[in-house]
Formats: sequence, C-alpha cells, structure tokens
Amino acid sequence: MTQQAAAETHEFQAEVARLLNMMVRSVYSETEIFLRELISNASDACDRLRYEAQTNPAAMEGDTALRISVTVDKAARTLTIADNGIGMNHDDLIANLGTIARSGTAAFMEKLSGDSKKDVSLIGQFGVGFYSAFMVADQVEVTSRKVGDEQAWKWSSDGEGSYTIAPAEQAERGTSIALHVRPDEDEYLDAHRLRHIITTYSDHIAFPIHLSEVKDGETTEEESVNKGSALWTRPKAEVTDEQYTAFYRHAGHAFDEPALTLHYRAEGTIDYTALLFVPTERPMDLFDPARKPRVKLYVKRVFITDDTDDLIPGWLRFLRGVVDSEDLPLNVSREMLQNNPVVARMRKAVTGRVVSALEAKAKDDPEGFVKIWENFGAVIKEGLYEDGERRAALLKIARFRSTHGDSWTSLEDYLGRVKEGQEAIYYVTAADIEAARRSPHLEGFAARGVEVLLLTDPVDDFWLSMVHEHEGKPFRSVTRGGADLSKLGEAQGEDKPDDSRFTTLVVALKEALGEAVKDVRTTDRLTGSAVCLVADDGDMDLNLQRLLKMHNQLGTESPRILEINPDHPLVAAMAARADQPGALDALKDPALLLLDQARILEGELPSDPAAFARRMADLMAKGLN
Repeated sequence: MTQQAAAETHEFQAEVARLLNMMVRSVYSETEIFLRELISNASDACDRLRYEAQTNPAAMEGDTALRISVTVDKAARTLTIADNGIGMNHDDLIANLGTIARSGTAAFMEKLSGDSKKDVSLIGQFGVGFYSAFMVADQVEVTSRKVGDEQAWKWSSDGEGSYTIAPAEQAERGTSIALHVRPDEDEYLDAHRLRHIITTYSDHIAFPIHLSEVKDGETTEEESVNKGSALWTRPKAEVTDEQYTAFYRHAGHAFDEPALTLHYRAEGTIDYTALLFVPTERPMDLFDPARKPRVKLYVKRVFITDDTDDLIPGWLRFLRGVVDSEDLPLNVSREMLQNNPVVARMRKAVTGRVVSALEAKAKDDPEGFVKIWENFGAVIKEGLYEDGERRAALLKIARFRSTHGDSWTSLEDYLGRVKEGQEAIYYVTAADIEAARRSPHLEGFAARGVEVLLLTDPVDDFWLSMVHEHEGKPFRSVTRGGADLSKLGEAQGEDKPDDSRFTTLVVALKEALGEAVKDVRTTDRLTGSAVCLVADDGDMDLNLQRLLKMHNQLGTESPRILEINPDHPLVAAMAARADQPGALDALKDPALLLLDQARILEGELPSDPAAFARRMADLMAKGLN
C-alpha cells in the first residue's frame, strides 16, 4: 500500500466494542491505571526488541538506548506515551488493538457489570489495559513503525465502535500513543500528577521513563522519573511491600494485591532469581483449557518469553512474576527451552520453592492460606495427579470440606478424628457442596459418627485414581459397594434387619429391572432414604462416570448396583407385596420408579422422563382412590 492509500475503517470485535462502551459511559474511581497499562505495554515493546536484537543486531541499529517518553501538552489537551521498541505494522495494529486476543475473553465480558470499583479492577486484572485509555480520552491515535519496515501506520478511534488505519509518516521505529484528554480529566494534563502516578506504578520498569511538557510551543527538557532497575535484582531488604505490590500489578496486569510473595536468588548448580506472586483474586484464565502459566522468563534481565509452560507446571499457572536466569543463552528459542536441561532443573527447583512457601503459609498463617486454597486449591490438586514427586507435600497442604463441619480440614486433622476400627479415609465426590451433603450414601456414616470428605472439584476423581492412600489409610469412596460399615459399629438405635424377609423382593426387582442394574441387594448404608445406586468395587466411581459422559468421553456406561434400605416403609411395603400372587406384574412400575428415584438422588435425570411421569401419575391416582 502506498503513502497515498485511503484510510481503512474497521469495526471493533464485538467484545472490544462492549468493553469500550462500558469504559466510556461508566464512572471510575481509579482511572489513573490507564497510564500504568500504557507504560507497561511500552516496556513490553522495548523488551521484545531487545530480545529480537540477540539474533538480529541490526534491529537496534542507530538507536540502542531503549526508552519510554511521556509528553503532556496542556494547550492541545494531549498526553502522548511513546517508546522506541519493536513497533507494529498494519496487521499487528488490527490484531492487537481491534480484538482482545487473549484466552477467557467471553468469560471476561460476562464479568463486566457497570459497577465502577469492580469493573476497573477487572480492567487491570485481565490484560486489556490499552482500552483503559478511553476512560480519560475521547480520541486515541496510535502511530507505529515496526522494526525492519519502512512504512509507518496510524490507528485512530473515538471508542464508539470503529477505528481507522492509514499510512503515516514516522522516521523512527516504535510506537506513539496520543490521547486527546476529555474535558473533565484535567488532572492527567498536570505533570506533577503524572510524575506521582509513574513513580507509584512504574518505578520498577527497566527502561528509563522520561517526562516532559509542551509550553508555548516549546518542549521542556525530558526528566527521568523512574529508578529504572529491575525490582527482582534488588536485595529483599531494599524492597518495600508497596514496591512488590506495584510490580505484581505490572507483571500480572492485575489490580489486587498479592496474597503471597516469593523473592529469592538461587546460586550453585544453576543461578537464577525468582520474584513470584500468588494473587488474591482468581485470574480470569485460570481454568482455560490451555493451562498456560503467566510467569515471564528473562535471561540476564532480557525478556525472553511469557510462554513458560516448560518452566512452570500447569498446576501452578496462577503464579505471576518473573524468573531471571544467568545460565541460559540470550538467544534461547522456544525449541531450545523445551529440550534444555537447565530449564528442567529450574522447573524442579522453582516448583519445590513454591510448594515450600505454601507449606510455610499454611503453618504460619492458616487463615491466609485457606483464602489461597479457596481460590486455587482446585488447580493445585492437579499436581496430585501430575507430580508424583510433590504428591506427599501437596497432600499435607491440601484442604477439604467434610461432614465434620463447615470449615476446611486437612488430612492430618481428619486422621486425628478417625473412629476406632476405621481403616480408610472416606470421601464422596459430587458436582457441588450441597449435592455432596445431600448424598444418601452419607446416611450410614453419619449414623455411626464417621467423617466423610466432601470433594466437589472435577479434578478430584482424577487425582484419586493416582493417590491410593495417605499415612497408611486408603482412600475409599462411599459410593462404592465395598464400603463395609459393619466394622464401624452399629448405627445409634439400629436393629439388625432380617434380610431373609427381602429375598423375594430382591428377586422381583432384579426381574423387573433386568440389565438396567448390575445387582440388587439390601444395605446398611441408608437410614432415611429408600434406595441408592453404588458402583461395584471394580467399576468406575459414579461421579467420574457422570463427568466423562458429560464430555462425551465415555462409550458404554457400566450398570450400577441398586441398594435398598430394609428399614424404609416403602421397601417394607414392597417386600410384603412381593410375597403375594401377581407380584412380578404389580411391582414392575414401582421397581422402575425406585430406580429413577435413585438416579434423581444422584443428580441425574430418569432414564425415560416421560415414562417416569406416567408411572408417577398412575401411582398417585391409585393412592388417592
């Protein structure tokens, strides 16, 4: 395209249009974060150019001093943030400024509410910081020339649903973002106010940030505002909590405060520095299927990549921060990362330090650790499945809900409360905590005072397939047929039923239900419910079977065992009818209703809802006549 080419007009991606509309029309208490976000983006552009120069020295030819400039022109009501970093071409501008090219976009948009404090924190948290410029500007112009290109491009928009791109004149590489400040945002045309914002949020930026003013057509001498040293390179004793928080917000594009900070330098076999944070709030992409960590890798303070799944395991993907290595070559590539033994050793060491820090937090600040677990426990438990080396340590810090009460419990606490004769750690898995507490399988355990863990995360069914015991006691599901309650004593007020009275009923139920069930038998696990379904000892657990079926990962369902409560009036009445003539025909519909009732108790639909409704209506009509 030539310099004389006409400007192109594009519509914003739908998510961006909604986001811009929310920003423009809402009132925010923390609009100043726009400057932090734009400077952070400029810093990333400089970092990427410095990395590019490791393999292409010509990229920085003629201008090796990377920097960021902030220029305010009160008369023209403009604020300009410029960098001499890697720059953007025509396609980059569309990709980066016309779409939200990050995972979790749809979920992010669902979180936008119009509540000023909540929404402004979301803006910082989920990495869409460029658009925060429209909180203070009614027109934004981005002029950029990518390194190696001769043509510069200008992107402009008023934030009302579309943007234009046209060729531009810019002699130097890099990007310049000009904000036409709204009439009611004069504070961002005040150099003193801008200096305060920069030192508050961006003091740690590794590139010099220069601030200047345009007065009477003349630009004042640029003033260096930030200290310009990478925070992680400083000794811990010299870094304040406020500086850690500011860096966390920069590195994680977040607005909350870190719940846990881990800053250390490793020396010896491998040398590296790590500054890692556990967020207070869940990042939006926490459950993204890609499971990508967001820790940035530097080599000798040169940014290399934020695609660090070779360095940080997926089950620690909530971490934010940086790892800076002294042992990797500066020109390291993604392919080299994947096969580099130094990276493998660093991964092992970093993972160990994070787990140790979580252990210390659990011991020294139990309440603070519980808050971390509530946000990230479901992700940390993925490590129980994946990381055999850390499994024992993770089991020690794992927290669970249980029938003991409403608070969280550790396995150590659970084992301290086991009943005499209890040989296993009992658990039930369900879709949510209320469904778990309603499970009929808990009745016999509750009657005997036996505590049961209530597991409600999808990952629970999977890690339990890898973790068979803890401290010598096996994990055992209460929904399996082998949960033998006889060793745990009799339930309070329980009389041992005479199972021989139900032999005929069991035969009749097997005949009526056929292959829909694997077996029918009486049970002592129920006290209030008439019936329940259990998995045979060698079969898949009920909740896991449901999960796999939901995701079309299960071919054929294994039929389950129907257990009946001999103390329940309905079962007793059916047993009495089973001894009378014509019992098979009379009990067929009640048997199918009993099976559907068991399915409903498990949170499932009846196998044939229409037939279930018909049978229920017929039974109710007979009862009312």
